[in-house]
Amino acid sequence: MIYTSTLAAVVSALAAEAIDNTSKQAWQKLYRAGYEEGVDLATLHRSSHSELTRMDVDCWVYARLHSQLIPRHWNALAAKYSTHRQKKRDAIEALIPLIATPAPRRFLGMAVYTWAIPKLKGVQGKRSTDMIVLEDWFYDMNNWESEGRPESTRREWRRNIHKVVDEMVKEALAEAEGILRAEGILIEMAA
Repeated sequence: MIYTSTLAAVVSALAAEAIDNTSKQAWQKLYRAGYEEGVDLATLHRSSHSELTRMDVDCWVYARLHSQLIPRHWNALAAKYSTHRQKKRDAIEALIPLIATPAPRRFLGMAVYTWAIPKLKGVQGKRSTDMIVLEDWFYDMNNWESEGRPESTRREWRRNIHKVVDEMVKEALAEAEGILRAEGILIEMAA
């Protein structure tokens, strides 16, 4: 299994964790006691584990990234790209206290939630799926604080908060790329 990009690997791995499939733990067969430096997933795949499924590899990548990334980076990726409701919420809540802003706590929380769960066109309120969809009022900055501050101030706060979490995601993807390159599972590494 070779991924075309770091983002593709991250999204695929985070999507795999949301699938309720008892066989998804098969990725654990990739573990070898005394894991040696330089033994990558591609080598394991060519050796005795030639029948790996995409789910096996996605789950292995999920576990590898989760164990290797610092919590801030892991939470930034999970908040932005996870499809698992509770893990996405937990990641969002873990990011909120890491952001320095003059904005009130409620404003900060709403800004991070709307960054992680952007409004979907044509979707109104909750859906029957497990996808997180926020109510329309959630995206109205007038509901984010009660002091009646000018819109320009609120827009600046939101822009700066989004800039911080975007930077966290950028840093996390760079770190994830390093991990995936070391494992030899990005397409440019296959040549």
